Amino acid sequence: MEFPAHVRDKIEQLIQNEDIKQLSRAAERLSENYRREEHISASSRREILAYSAVRMPATFAAVSRAIKLTLENFGGDINSVLDAGAGTGAAALAAGLITDCSEITCLERDRNMLEIGKQLAEKAHWREHDITNGITEKADLVICSYCLNELPESRRRSVTVDLAHAADKLLLIVEPGTPGSFAEIKKTRDILTDLGMKIIAPCPANGVCPLPQDDWCHFAARAARSKLHKRLKNADAPYEDEKFCFLAAAWENETSAEKYCRVLRRPIIESGKITLRLCSESGITEKIVTRGSPLFKQARKSETGDKFPEY
Repeated sequence: MEFPAHVRDKIEQLIQNEDIKQLSRAAERLSENYRREEHISASSRREILAYSAVRMPATFAAVSRAIKLTLENFGGDINSVLDAGAGTGAAALAAGLITDCSEITCLERDRNMLEIGKQLAEKAHWREHDITNGITEKADLVICSYCLNELPESRRRSVTVDLAHAADKLLLIVEPGTPGSFAEIKKTRDILTDLGMKIIAPCPANGVCPLPQDDWCHFAARAARSKLHKRLKNADAPYEDEKFCFLAAAWENETSAEKYCRVLRRPIIESGKITLRLCSESGITEKIVTRGSPLFKQARKSETGDKFPEY
């Protein structure tokens, strides 16, 4: 999904009086911290504007794809959304566009981040609040994106429980697509299943994750770069691929009864056959789809993260 043009325009308006060289340095610091799996600290106005220009579109792309993959397995209605740890509102924007829901609340502890977020996700209701102090709001869909892993480790479990209880129907966690983030996602998975929630995406089953310790489950979403984005990152490519991990869990049994597999790696396409690495209810498998199979066309078009029929 394309980053909303009116939001991109607003970011450029907010940036027009800033020094581009200083913004570029701020953007590079944020990107370097992200590559090192360190906390992305953006607190000054300049740093938050740099974040909005270079990280917000990628976060929006990742959350958009995570929501779409989740809703494939969810049979309920989404009439309200809570974006917990909202930053500048990327998840709120994605949820509003995909679910067509107008009742959206954003919780953000950093006042400067919140003030800019209000201008970018202006249809949402914003509240200054630190989610480590508890969550009183409730919504059909609760999203916590690129936030949980940045909390002190001692607070992650309690915040996860609060997020689960804030979700009337569905909870979605999205994090960077790194081994460290996936390890935390696995811990979150155990907490949610212990609470009685059902994992509906990306996992085809509710049991123990079948991946070995040295592997991790991550997907990708493509984000287009604007001229400003390329300038701040000193990049020529018109897009970037954002790798992410995600986990979606539901309270009620409103999920699809369809059995399926999840494509874990990019398909290997050879003459007359395609090899898929799949996560299924029975574990990790490799499937070879030959040209004569009715699933050959679907296998050829499959991308990492897509559902694939169990066969």
